[in-house]
Amino acid sequence: MSGLVNALLIVAVVAVVIVRQFRARPIDTGRRWWLLPVILAVVAVREHGILDTHHRTASALLLATELVVGMVMGAAWAWTTRVWTEADGAVWSKSTKASAAVWFAGIAVRVGLYALGAVVGVHQDSAALMLGLAVTLLVRAGILVWRARSLPSGPPVGGPTRAYGDGMARVIRKEGV
Repeated sequence: MSGLVNALLIVAVVAVVIVRQFRARPIDTGRRWWLLPVILAVVAVREHGILDTHHRTASALLLATELVVGMVMGAAWAWTTRVWTEADGAVWSKSTKASAAVWFAGIAVRVGLYALGAVVGVHQDSAALMLGLAVTLLVRAGILVWRARSLPSGPPVGGPTRAYGDGMARVIRKEGV
């Protein structure tokens, strides 16, 4: 695929994923949770320009950093997602404001990586970004499925499980006089 098609595919996948994650959705703990990330990874790895032939070492370091950023972003996104069990036993999830902050931070880091690559003269193909997105989605989905499977089958007594970033507002208490 051309770089433009890859870029459009990346934008479409990110848009769909972000919109879907900020709505309450049941978690599919079946075997298909890994399918979309694997398809993206296969498409990315099939591209010939994933590494710059003139700057192999710098290109490989940037790609490795992109993959680490993808893993960290996927884990942070999964742990900032609220997960709960409904009365019928279905496990649901919904991203939080902290999840949005993770996305913005991840995008900023990736823009910085591309800027660094441009400064040192490394040609960066969209396949590296697609592979990083695949890693992000795979790590996030894996952690969410693990969290969903670890929940009790009935509804929790205290309501939804808390995600990082929930209830971060300070509680103001009145002192007795």
